[in-house]
Amino acid sequence: MDFQVVVLAGGTSKNLLPLVSKEVPKALLPVANRPVLSYVLEQLELSNLKDLIVVVEGEDAAIHVGGWISNAYVDRLHVEVAAVHEEVGTAGALRAIAHHLTANDILVVSGDLVFDVPPGALAAAHRKHNAVVTTMLCPAPVSGPTESGSSGGKDKIKKPRRYNIIGLDPSKQFLLHIGTGAEVEKDIRIQKSILRAVGQMEIRADLMDAHMYAFKRSVLQEVLDEKDEFQSLKEDVLPYLVRSQLKSEVLFSGVPQTEENGNEKVSSQNNQAVVSRIMANASTPSFHELSSGYNGSTHVRRIHKCCAYIASESRYCQRLNSIQAFSDINRDVSLWY
Repeated sequence: MDFQVVVLAGGTSKNLLPLVSKEVPKALLPVANRPVLSYVLEQLELSNLKDLIVVVEGEDAAIHVGGWISNAYVDRLHVEVAAVHEEVGTAGALRAIAHHLTANDILVVSGDLVFDVPPGALAAAHRKHNAVVTTMLCPAPVSGPTESGSSGGKDKIKKPRRYNIIGLDPSKQFLLHIGTGAEVEKDIRIQKSILRAVGQMEIRADLMDAHMYAFKRSVLQEVLDEKDEFQSLKEDVLPYLVRSQLKSEVLFSGVPQTEENGNEKVSSQNNQAVVSRIMANASTPSFHELSSGYNGSTHVRRIHKCCAYIASESRYCQRLNSIQAFSDINRDVSLWY
């Protein structure tokens, strides 16, 4: 599928102490007597996505992970293990290996994901819409992490589960808003340009960002280069792409002018009419597409579109990112066999 896959396998996560160590990094934690990373690699292999870069935080952890992959997947996958500095963040990890990325599209998968959703379905949706980013959304697990860290003490107060705040268009194909669960506790701000464009938006709080993304490589690398302060794909890169997807550039009489977030900066009523006409048609999937040729001299360009692939409720999808999740996943997976 001409996709290059990056598996972000982490290192020795503080949230999983004392389960992890230098000898047993997060990627090799056992889930039903096999390393958690094997669930990701198995699904990628089933989708015929076999050109992989596995990114591990720390040289020691990379050696252990690379040794296990060499033994378990010899002649099955083409895997390059890359070590990066610890705690660089997911965006920082991609910056560190940017020179290895050559394909038109990049599939980024968290190495702690235990799931049975075909990654090829996400890749196909990404290609279908020619998106700059497509994110996999899964139904949030009924039981899940309550509090990271050790579990001592009878009177420990469980923290409420924080979900993502997701905004979707009526077709549930385009990602119009994404925020962290903390937004539940305060007002949610939605761009007027987005609401004008789609007419209506469905807000969901029952979906989990699975930390599996398909990116157009050229756009991803441009964002990582320009926004060197971005550290997280989920917290920084993805929201930035979603916010800027309706940015446009208006050319009138050969003079480029910028229009962003619905704040009209072009004084010409003619130009405003052109933009309004395009936004009025924005409820259809084509609203992101290139639009040009209006009145002979005015061009409006949609920069990009962000999409979502929603996994079926019958599929399993959960991240091993806390001790509670480690317990839940081992319990759930043991029921599969």
